[in-house]
Amino acid sequence: ARADAVAVICQGLQQDLVARGTSPDKIVVSPNGVDLHLFGNPPAPDPEFRRTLGLEGAEVVGFIGSFYDYVRLDDLIAAMPALVARRPAAQLLLVGGGPMEEALKAQAAASPAAERIRFVGRVPHQEVERYYALVDVLAYPRKKMRLTELVTPLKPLEAMAQLKLVAASDVGGHRELIEDGVTGTLFHPGDPQAIADALAELFDQQG
Repeated sequence: ARADAVAVICQGLQQDLVARGTSPDKIVVSPNGVDLHLFGNPPAPDPEFRRTLGLEGAEVVGFIGSFYDYVRLDDLIAAMPALVARRPAAQLLLVGGGPMEEALKAQAAASPAAERIRFVGRVPHQEVERYYALVDVLAYPRKKMRLTELVTPLKPLEAMAQLKLVAASDVGGHRELIEDGVTGTLFHPGDPQAIADALAELFDQQG
């Protein structure tokens, strides 16, 4: 309230500040973005790297990022049996780590689709594009909460810069980046079946 000007990264934060009494005239939206020098020239998939990861012939759903509770990778793992039932070649590639890593690994090991779920851990930043190149659809199943409703994430923008299909939960931060059916697919948050259906439909459209 005392600042002469306020910069925010998205419209969700702008609207929240206005609702709390900040004058809209002094708020500037400076949106999240991606450095296209780093992400704007996607490499071709490396066949040997694909073979090493056991992804030959697979339809790959991927997540590359941090494993926090609000990201809800547990819902993505829970969606895998239903996805595999519709798309038998589907596999899930999880790149990264974080507080939920051990719980997610235990959940994956107990899943009927355990053989279709792969954790590769954290990777050096310069290696990230090699993993993006192997993924067909990037999935972002964030839970519905104040943070995800107000704030736009960077990872979907990275995926778009890599020319990848994007599927994400229907929360405010995602809606600001993704127009459903145009620049990506949105699914109901907290619903593994909805995730499976959205991913299967994207693969169906690819043939």
